[in-house]
Amino acid sequence: MNRRDALVMLLALSSATAPWRSLAQQQPKLRQIGYISLGSGPTDATSAFVQRLRELGYMDGRNIEFQWRYAAGDMTRLPQMVSDLVLLKVDLIVVHTNYVAEMTKRATGTIPIVIPMAADPVGSGLAKSLAHPGGNVTGLSVMTPELAGKKLQFLREIIPDVRRVGVLALAHATEPGFATGARLLLDQLRQPAQQLGIAILPQAAGVASDIAKAFAAMHREGAEALIVQANALTYDHRNLIAELAARRHLPAIYDMKYAAEAGGLIAYGPSVVEMYRRSAELVGKILKGANPADIPFEQPNKYELVINLKCAKALGLTIPPTVLLRADQVIE
Repeated sequence: MNRRDALVMLLALSSATAPWRSLAQQQPKLRQIGYISLGSGPTDATSAFVQRLRELGYMDGRNIEFQWRYAAGDMTRLPQMVSDLVLLKVDLIVVHTNYVAEMTKRATGTIPIVIPMAADPVGSGLAKSLAHPGGNVTGLSVMTPELAGKKLQFLREIIPDVRRVGVLALAHATEPGFATGARLLLDQLRQPAQQLGIAILPQAAGVASDIAKAFAAMHREGAEALIVQANALTYDHRNLIAELAARRHLPAIYDMKYAAEAGGLIAYGPSVVEMYRRSAELVGKILKGANPADIPFEQPNKYELVINLKCAKALGLTIPPTVLLRADQVIE
């Protein structure tokens, strides 16, 4: 092959591969979305989150990539998960609880953090105000003093002579006592409990083996009813909690309807699925360039009341018509 022929062949090969090089150069960079949960795996809420992102044009493997991290109930794994995502320099981190949000906020002041169900973000120090968070954390706030008091009112309507109410709440991962969201719940229960003449009997649970111990302790203290804090631990073990509540003859009220569907007596709180869908919209805003410091924390616009009549019958309780008429769903 002479020099002229070699040059012609080189030019031909170059022309043939040019479109492929151009296509490779045009491939968009996948935006990395980290997700940290104390739970064991995906839920209906995370599925709704992913689905809403798809509706907004963000698809896994096409223009975004998820970095899922599940602690499976082991809170000691959370610091390493946070560190991993920060080192990966993900574009955004979605977290499941206040505790993880606070940990992530300490680890990075630049990566945006979205929390779909924050317990009092201002009181916990995650935001300066709901309207102007002022940092790298935004999301949706679900805990209000009115919500805590409403649970006690429902229990009083169903059990008029109730005087002692246990509270099953999340333990701190590394220190004695309660996690941030649990402390806030107990603080918000204090005043309405005093007004109603009800004693609150809190018990902390950090791992699955703590749950039965907490029920035994509440039984010794004379608990007549139960409030269960919504968190990844109580979600993963909702069937066990419903079983133990039935065994101890404890009417229990929960935040989320999945607990009533698992056999709990009553649930009153925001729709978890709806909150996660709305958090996906906040993620979309941030991926388009919005600053989380300027994105207001949203609050629930709908609360669901779910009553399990099968559980009520097993407990020997009659749900007053005034409560039944307010129910969004009745499980028979």
